[in-house]
This record gives sequence, C-alpha cells and structure tokens, in this order.
Amino acid sequence: MTNAGSSNPPFGRALCAMITPFTEAGALDLDGAQRLAGRLVAEGCDGLVLSGTTGESPTTTDAEKSALIRAVREAVGDRVSLVAGVGTFDTRHTVELALEAEKAGADAVLVVTPYYSRPPQDAVEAHFREVADASGLPVVLYDIPGRTGTRIEPDTMIRLAEHPRIVAVKDCSYDFLGTQKVLSRTDLAYYAGCDEHNLALYAVGAAGYVSTVANVVPRQLRSVLDAFDAGDTAEAARLQQRATPLIELMMSAGLPGTVTAKALLGALGMPAGPVRAPLLPAGREAVDGLLAEYERLVAG
Repeated sequence: MTNAGSSNPPFGRALCAMITPFTEAGALDLDGAQRLAGRLVAEGCDGLVLSGTTGESPTTTDAEKSALIRAVREAVGDRVSLVAGVGTFDTRHTVELALEAEKAGADAVLVVTPYYSRPPQDAVEAHFREVADASGLPVVLYDIPGRTGTRIEPDTMIRLAEHPRIVAVKDCSYDFLGTQKVLSRTDLAYYAGCDEHNLALYAVGAAGYVSTVANVVPRQLRSVLDAFDAGDTAEAARLQQRATPLIELMMSAGLPGTVTAKALLGALGMPAGPVRAPLLPAGREAVDGLLAEYERLVAG
C-alpha cells in the first residue's frame, strides 16, 4: 500500500519545525543551529522549517532569520529542503523577508495568515498572492487560526491553489472536513501542523507533517509514516498512539511547544538555550515530566 498523497511531496514527508538555538546570553547560536540541524537530518528529517512558530519568529530579527538560513544551509547542504518562515502581519514586510530568504538559500517560504488585524478573505487571498508573486520560491500557506485569529477558508485555499508558486499547506486548522475538501479539489501538498494529526491526515492523502515534536524524537515520528507506506496500518496506528503522551505533554499541557522543545533538548544536552521574552522557561516539574515521557518513548 502506498499513500497516494505522499507519492511526490515537494519538500519530503517528515519535516521538523526547528527551534532557534540561543546562547545563554540570549544571542543567536549559529553553531548550535548547525549541530541540531545535522542531528535532525541524520535522524530522518527530510526537511527543516526555520523561523516558524517553534523557531520564535516573532522575537528574532530579520538579520537573524537570514543568518540562520545561511548557517543551516551550510550545515546540511542540499540533502534536505529548507523552508523559511517569513509570515508577518504586514504584507510589505513579508515580501521583504521572502526576498531575503531567497537570497539566503531557502527552498521555499512558509507564510502565515496575517494576524491581529483579522483581514477578510479577499484581503487574505490578496496578501498571499502578493507574496507569491514577489519571489521565485514556492509558497507554503500556514493556516493556524488559533494563533492568527483568521483562518484561510477552504474556498480561499482552492482559489489560491491556482497560483503556480503556491504549492503546499501547513495545516493547523482543526477542520478535518475542510482539509479533505481542499485535498479533493486541488493539488496542494498538505502537511499536518499538529502532531496529533500526523497519521490521520497522511491516511487521507496529506504529504506528511511539519512537527515541533520532531525536534526531540524525529526517528520515532518518521516511523509512523514508514509503517503506513509499508502497508502496516496497524503498526502505524500503534506507533502514533505510542507517541501520543509525549505529543500531549509537549503541545497541549499548558506550555507552548517552543518552551517544551527547548526544555527537553536542553535537558538532553542538545543545542537549545533559553526562550526569548515574553516566553518563560519550563519549570523543573515540567522538565522532569517531559524527560520521563521521552525516555519511555525512546525505550521502544
């Protein structure tokens, strides 16, 4: 059995929404980013998404974003896809970031729905089209209404799919029917953006996932897709369910995924560093719980 939706995913199947490592003083840690990127690729990631939500894009500068792309590209070469988060609430600024990402060596850009101003759907569509027209890079639409306050409605997504450079979606809409509607009527490559949906979306034709949890267990999450592609759907379900407790702790236990991913990576001696304000670090009790669940999962 082969998942038809994943037969030719544009950026691979297993993508990690990579954290942005900082030094203890809070500066960008490019050496740490290179080491982390190398580990993620070695552990099975097909692509890395830089400067997304997990990468603390609201609190990194434009120069830091470009430097991060260049450093990670140097570390991983052409072995994997690099998707650069460029989305902001300002169309002009988003276009500038897309052009800089192209210069820095990104393979595609991730563009979130403009937030705070809550534009209507015609304005949402115009925003994405202007960004897609501005550079030569493919565009991944990022639909996460829980953070932006505005979703990309399925009919808007269907119209946007007509643009030759709008090729994929990172889906955090929690609208399974709407997602299937777009899948059935477009060639957009869908990536699950919520780890609890990785297998469910893949089973109905998604291309794969963009995962925060993959920062710490990339091999375990990839194994779910591998089992499904091998035709062992029962094993795929078992592996997804086995990962669920860690997914819940990291993503749904009251702390942002950036905080939990950095806490766990730091506890494991991997590059991470502090989060930037207004985020605060995880407490000791939370870190202990994350470590215990991580150890249970990797024990097999």
